[in-house]
Amino acid sequence: MNTQTPPDVSDELDQIERLEAESVNAAWKRKPLYEARKKIFPKRAEGTYRRFKWLIMLVTLGIYYITPWLRWDRGPFAPDQAVLLDVANRRFYMFFIEIWPQEFFFVAGLLVMAGFGLFLITSAVGRAWCGYTCPQTVWVDLFLVVERAIEGDRNQRMKLEGAPWSVSKLAKRVLKHAIWILIGVATGGAWIFYFADAPTLLMEFLTGHAAPVAYITVAILTATTYTFGGLMREQVCIYMCPWPRIQAAMLDENSLVVTYNDWRGEPRGRHAKKAAAQGVIQGDCVDCNACVAVCPMGIDIRDGQQLECITCALCIDACDNIMDKLDRPRGLISYATLSDYADNMALATDPQTGALDPTRVRTGNNGFVDKVKHFNWRIVFRPRSLLYMGVWSLVGIGLLVALVSRDRLEVNVLHDRNPQYVLESNGDIRNGYSVKILNMIPEPRIIFLSIEGLPGATMKIPGIDQPAGVSFAIPVEPDRLRELRVVVNQPKEYVGSKTEIFRIIAEDKSSSERDSYSAHFHAPETK
Repeated sequence: MNTQTPPDVSDELDQIERLEAESVNAAWKRKPLYEARKKIFPKRAEGTYRRFKWLIMLVTLGIYYITPWLRWDRGPFAPDQAVLLDVANRRFYMFFIEIWPQEFFFVAGLLVMAGFGLFLITSAVGRAWCGYTCPQTVWVDLFLVVERAIEGDRNQRMKLEGAPWSVSKLAKRVLKHAIWILIGVATGGAWIFYFADAPTLLMEFLTGHAAPVAYITVAILTATTYTFGGLMREQVCIYMCPWPRIQAAMLDENSLVVTYNDWRGEPRGRHAKKAAAQGVIQGDCVDCNACVAVCPMGIDIRDGQQLECITCALCIDACDNIMDKLDRPRGLISYATLSDYADNMALATDPQTGALDPTRVRTGNNGFVDKVKHFNWRIVFRPRSLLYMGVWSLVGIGLLVALVSRDRLEVNVLHDRNPQYVLESNGDIRNGYSVKILNMIPEPRIIFLSIEGLPGATMKIPGIDQPAGVSFAIPVEPDRLRELRVVVNQPKEYVGSKTEIFRIIAEDKSSSERDSYSAHFHAPETK
């Protein structure tokens, strides 16, 4: 059994700083809601996952703030804003897609896709949504960037927090909170730009001519962004968000989660030379607390899986940096499955004493024995994940097919309730209808409205200067609904049963689009 530590590694170990970081939000330390919050001062991390989080933050914030300013040419009869929720005209524009109120099932389908996508991500890689793309996480990261730029990193911020008030401290605090409020204003401002033409609304907002609801919305979003992202931070995730309580149902023994591999880290200790001289076994963890210092949730990942952990993986970066300095393998903290972790724990546990013995999984060249299980991407592609992916894909394909094949011309007919029919003096029968023609493209069209299947019948449309007949040319404005009063007349010699069914047809002959409605023609009961 090799319990010796190389001299160069021991010397390096003695130079590793132990950070005085407390896991204030550990489950076993959790306080009642009414107790004062213990402020967390997360240290800036450096590494692969931190760079990935920077990338995600830039992409998500860029999409949110820039999207309302993107233009999309839909012609002279439609707005040119690429993404627009036009509440006044009951339209939703997203690049080349236009959604009408009766097509809300597209939005419902997207919500279903979002739900299954969240299930898929959680079952595969744990709370990756929380750790990387959740708006709360993104804005907290942004607020921390501002805080570090003004007040310094962890030690400087802690020192400033405990220092008496001075001109310098007051200036830093005022500047920090002022920038936080400006971020909140920008957040609320970007949101309202999704509901109106962004350049126009910006000028109206700055000149005081915008609708009151715009100012109220910006004020509310400014307050919530400032409070949640700047003041409450991790408290939102721990006490307000329901997802930590739900995620347990999404995870199984093959889900990847951030894990402290105590099968190679325990027993932890800092005095490698002394332990080696005494023949005491020591794991890779040097108890430096770097993982605790960088955690934005204020927990210690070495305590095991916890509700508070958002799997941001910053503790992996911090630990890997320490392992690099000690010339030890990375991965003391890593993404791992419960199944692999349990197998490795069984491998590292002495069957007689039940104590962890990291030498059972190590080789003489600072490597691991072949039986140790490591991360493998193939675990992501298991039946459960493939099932979620299949459902997600089917919903997406269904929406795409419905979007491509949908009609952009609709006709709806409502028969007069009273009277159902009129008997004219010459014996002819007349029925009245309200006909709605819906032109769902941003171009004016001539729609030919005709009747079919009612022998001898003709129609007349008040307000349209055309003689009675079976077909009328109706101009319809772009992206508009036109409602018409239609009177259908059937001569007495053609009147048959009490009720007959016929079709009212709307057709655009230039594009061959057509839609029809089966209407009822009522007449007196014949004897």
